[in-house]
Amino acid sequence: MPHFPVNHPARPLYRVLAGLIGLYILVFGVWGVAETFGDPLFNRGSHWALGLRTNLAFSLASVVFGIVLIIGASRRSNLGHYMNLTAGVVFLVTSIIMMSVLQTEANFLNFSMSTVLVSMVFGLILLGTGLYDKVGSAELAAEERRNRHHPISEVHSR
Repeated sequence: MPHFPVNHPARPLYRVLAGLIGLYILVFGVWGVAETFGDPLFNRGSHWALGLRTNLAFSLASVVFGIVLIIGASRRSNLGHYMNLTAGVVFLVTSIIMMSVLQTEANFLNFSMSTVLVSMVFGLILLGTGLYDKVGSAELAAEERRNRHHPISEVHSR
């Protein structure tokens, strides 16, 4: 079973990081929609927004994804935990797939190498924030701390 710390002391910082990434993605998406409005959805043109190449489809997806990340970061429940874990994996997988088709016609989101790198960095940060922003009761957090500091003694005492 994976180990997710419960009520980590730096949880507010991780939520802020996830929120800032969501805000950047939202602003990028809105800017990209303004730049690419009127173009075909999967156009392979040379439109750039905030240093990343984009098209209308990628911009619209970024608006939706940015809103979802901001909502997840604003919740004090485990919703943000699960959303950040999922978003981290989605960012990493998408960046690897888009890197593999970068110079082909299959690059339907019009990624550039800078977009791939930013997606990988955001994916790693979101995955990290998802690992440390789990919420639980005070009893669950205390049990998790005991198991973390003395896992062998807990096993032998049973």
